Amino acid sequence: MCPGRVISKLLCSGEKEVDLAVQSAKAAFKIWSQMSGMERSRVLLEAARIIREQREEIATLETINNGKSIFEARVDIDISWQCLEYYAGLAASLAGEHIQLPGGSFGYTRREPLGVCVGIGAWNYPFQIACWKSAPALACGNAMVFKPSPFTPISVVRLAEIFTEAGVPKGLFNVVQGGVATGQFLCHHPDVAKISFTGSVPTGIKIMEMAAKGIKPVTLELGGKSPLIIFSDCALENAVNGALMANFLTQGEVCCNGTRVFVERKILDVFTKEVVKRTQKIKVGDPLLEDTRMGALINRPHLDRVQGFIKQAKEQGAEVLCGGDLYVPDDPKLKNGYYMRPCVLGNCRDDMTCVKEEIFGPVMSILPFDTEEEVVERANNTKFGLAGGVFTRDIQKAHRVVAALKAGMCFINNYNISPVELPFGGYKASGFGRENGRAAIEYYSQLKTVCVEMGDVESVF
Repeated sequence: MCPGRVISKLLCSGEKEVDLAVQSAKAAFKIWSQMSGMERSRVLLEAARIIREQREEIATLETINNGKSIFEARVDIDISWQCLEYYAGLAASLAGEHIQLPGGSFGYTRREPLGVCVGIGAWNYPFQIACWKSAPALACGNAMVFKPSPFTPISVVRLAEIFTEAGVPKGLFNVVQGGVATGQFLCHHPDVAKISFTGSVPTGIKIMEMAAKGIKPVTLELGGKSPLIIFSDCALENAVNGALMANFLTQGEVCCNGTRVFVERKILDVFTKEVVKRTQKIKVGDPLLEDTRMGALINRPHLDRVQGFIKQAKEQGAEVLCGGDLYVPDDPKLKNGYYMRPCVLGNCRDDMTCVKEEIFGPVMSILPFDTEEEVVERANNTKFGLAGGVFTRDIQKAHRVVAALKAGMCFINNYNISPVELPFGGYKASGFGRENGRAAIEYYSQLKTVCVEMGDVESVF
């Protein structure tokens, strides 16, 4: 593992390459969409089997691709094959319904695929996001052209190879490489039926604008600044574990992270002390080592951006309780890596930039609160609405609070758990549409209604 060094170079796909990928997917769609759900299911199950058997190899590739710890990368790969298995199970069950009408007439609905779908992924979960988008798309009978982030282009190519090995028609899952221009060619292409994007709010807005010109449906999974509410009646150790999970997975580069940690004032000191103690013990370093729990951030500009947030937080009155500084591992091969120590900020206020804006790095902001009503109002005072979490032993209070949170994914006494059976997505500026669960089927298919008259047509003319 040699952070800071170029491991490969890939050519960006231009308008010609994008068109070739779309046309190839379009041809494969004609074959795939005519297969039965059971036939598609078998192919997806085979792809899941290959991923499961090659778990270690793919996880290692993902760690090199992204910089996250091998421990986390294995979890990502497990979620990926589980996602394929889940939608393989749904593929054969996709159906419309029969409606009886007067006089023996009837109607029915057909659930049909959209066509060539575009997936545009983020760099924090490259392989997993590609599976989250492609599994429901393919289960519904669609084709997909996928563009990974230019910062993490490698592992998705392996997924394309796996789909081919599993038996999908040639070109059904195509990968194009590139940045903004490549994404624009995809969004504007007349043969693209739908766009699913994971990334930043500004880019999501642009994609929605481009899709609108072609009246194309979009799924947008965008940023967040999610609240994590810690009540004084929580199980303290569990709440501390939850706060660490909500802030430091994948070096803090997780859109649904609970980075605004609201702590009831009664336990503020003891909670903060324990969080700081545990944060200081997180091992940072070579992500390929088994005991590493935090690897390198994605690149130098992003590391500098995260450091800028911490500097600004201090200028606005926040106190750095631990971490926040650059980390240089002992291994000379790692000296150019983009490492930093996980940071906990105290003395935070709701109006601080570090509390309002998405940092997308290992930075936790702790804020005290006094009442349930107060904290719910403050938690919802954000343009984002991706996630939220509550830690309390009072289950009635837990359900009451999550019902009041304006967020698409809520956690009670846990955080950052992503079972593929449950829908994932946000409110407000965090986007719309859903990944995972049965809900995703709605976003990768369309309903056709057929009305059948069994008697003579009665004309009004």
